[in-house]
Amino acid sequence: MRRMIPTTFTSKFQGAVSMNALRCYVSEFISTFFFVLAAVGSVMASRKLTAGDVTGPFSVLIPAIANAFALSSSVYIAWNVSGGHVNPAVTFGMAVAGRISVPTAMFYWTSQMIASVMACLVLKVTVVEQHVPIYKIAAEMTGFGASVLEGVLSFVLVYTVFTANDPRRGLPLAVGPLFIGFVAGANVLAAGPFSGGAMNPACAFGSAMIYGSFKNQAVYWVGPLLGGATAALVYDNMVVVPAAEDDRGSSTGDATGV
Repeated sequence: MRRMIPTTFTSKFQGAVSMNALRCYVSEFISTFFFVLAAVGSVMASRKLTAGDVTGPFSVLIPAIANAFALSSSVYIAWNVSGGHVNPAVTFGMAVAGRISVPTAMFYWTSQMIASVMACLVLKVTVVEQHVPIYKIAAEMTGFGASVLEGVLSFVLVYTVFTANDPRRGLPLAVGPLFIGFVAGANVLAAGPFSGGAMNPACAFGSAMIYGSFKNQAVYWVGPLLGGATAALVYDNMVVVPAAEDDRGSSTGDATGV
């Protein structure tokens, strides 16, 4: 048994650095870059259109619409290559559920984080009249409350991702990413004024890195990662019927039908 452990780890690591895996990392970089550019850029655009008024409804509505459209598109373009995670919380949930290996998940995270930083850097260089915005917690919320809220939002998002990835639903290719974008936009509308509605540690990290402040950064890591892991465990172990039980049920139904 002791000899099998390093062998298994070595095989998983070798799989994580294969050419197919490298294509997945490039796909995650591209899709995450596009999403963060649109998500963070939409906040800057809303400030420009509203003359800096961050309390009006458009300061939430514009980023929510941008998040919905951008995430749907980003997930779609990477759907058949890397799975279209675009989010460390989704990747963490996939790793917890055993759908990807831990080494592969770490490389996914690296691609997502670098892409986020690069996207925010592009915004900083090109939009010189504004600073890159960061996610902030409302004055009426505590760090714990914001983390719980981000966790709940991430649970809903990752649960939707697992549902959209379920082949037994027989959904067309474009439908899954569309619903993932819808739920992300709805979450931003619901929680944007309170915690920012990030649901994405990479997006929060990239903007904080370029802005130069990591205040309350743990909120956007602890909550989403725990929410994503919980969603993965709930979907795979409590909601979805195992294939073996499903087959037995189908066989029983056929027998009784006859």
